Amino acid sequence: MAFLKAFGSYLPSRVVPNEEIGAMVGTSAEWIFNVSGIEERRFAAKSETVADMAVAAAQDCLSSGGIQATDLGMLLVASGSSDRRFPGPAASVARQLNLDSVPAVDLPLASAGSLFGMALGATLAHAHGPILVVASEKMSNVVLKQPMNSTTAVLFGDGAGACLIAPDAGLAEIVDSTLHSDGSFSEDLKLELDGPLEMNGRTVILQASRKIPRAIGSLLEKCGRAPADVACFLMHQANQNLIDRVAGALDVAAEKFYSNIRRYGNTSSASMLIAAAEWQKQVGFERGKLVVFATFGAGFHWGALLAEGR
Repeated sequence: MAFLKAFGSYLPSRVVPNEEIGAMVGTSAEWIFNVSGIEERRFAAKSETVADMAVAAAQDCLSSGGIQATDLGMLLVASGSSDRRFPGPAASVARQLNLDSVPAVDLPLASAGSLFGMALGATLAHAHGPILVVASEKMSNVVLKQPMNSTTAVLFGDGAGACLIAPDAGLAEIVDSTLHSDGSFSEDLKLELDGPLEMNGRTVILQASRKIPRAIGSLLEKCGRAPADVACFLMHQANQNLIDRVAGALDVAAEKFYSNIRRYGNTSSASMLIAAAEWQKQVGFERGKLVVFATFGAGFHWGALLAEGR
């Protein structure tokens, strides 16, 4: 048993509307919105790094949780847009948080990293103490490289989210989780070291719209629950059309799926935690109410996590 104790987030100040990014790639603001549900996104300053944004989200989360960084037993940092091969951003985040010998582990999983971190944190919290999961992405470094791809450059934004997992008490108990990977699709969504983002959009959407509902459904069935029992679904904010497809596949109202993709775009592994931090401030966990977290990303990696409000 482990608990979700707090969430945090950080969004860069620069707002990039569809008109601006559309003009860069020769497409219209209306087209971008129709295919994605995105109206604007945030881009980090040139001086802001993945680690810098991760630290800001971490500090926001720790403040919300009422604990000091020195109380942490482990740090997990997810990112698919790290600035270098190694060390990954976890070491830099740990240094900026003044963590001495606390283990800091990188999870280089685009889009799905935050959920994998939460599931791992739930398992490790009793052995290590409070675990901070942070996901941070600077996708603007990727999509603004020339030549820009009109179908992918318009989708992504920058930001960071964080989640504090405690072994003893919190906002919600982590009931269970399910994690999956299928390497046979590794070529359909990839980012080489010095190359552009490559995405087979048709395959990604098709597989995501199948695999996410199955993961959620199997997890709920295992826990003796049904989709109708869930108060809120907090998904990776990849595409509004995908979120709506998942809602339809589960036969639940689309309104149960919290969405902020309109304002932030797809922030990869950070998106689900940014959404969770906003949702917690606006609505939040209620005693006995169920919340499902779900992600899908490059690899393919995907999964779901069930939490019950305390």
